[in-house]
Amino acid sequence: MTTITWRKSSYCQEGEACVHISTGPDGVHITDSDPARTVVTVSRDAFAALLKSL
Repeated sequence: MTTITWRKSSYCQEGEACVHISTGPDGVHITDSDPARTVVTVSRDAFAALLKSL
């Protein structure tokens, strides 16, 4: 079983809702500080397109 290592957004301040991102062989995992910790996994290409559009 692979352990996911999360990186917190550099724009996050203490106590705020934050975006967390992790990469793996199956794509890019995205979640936030919500206690439910719902994880969305997208392809690297889809994530790159999202960043380009922002």
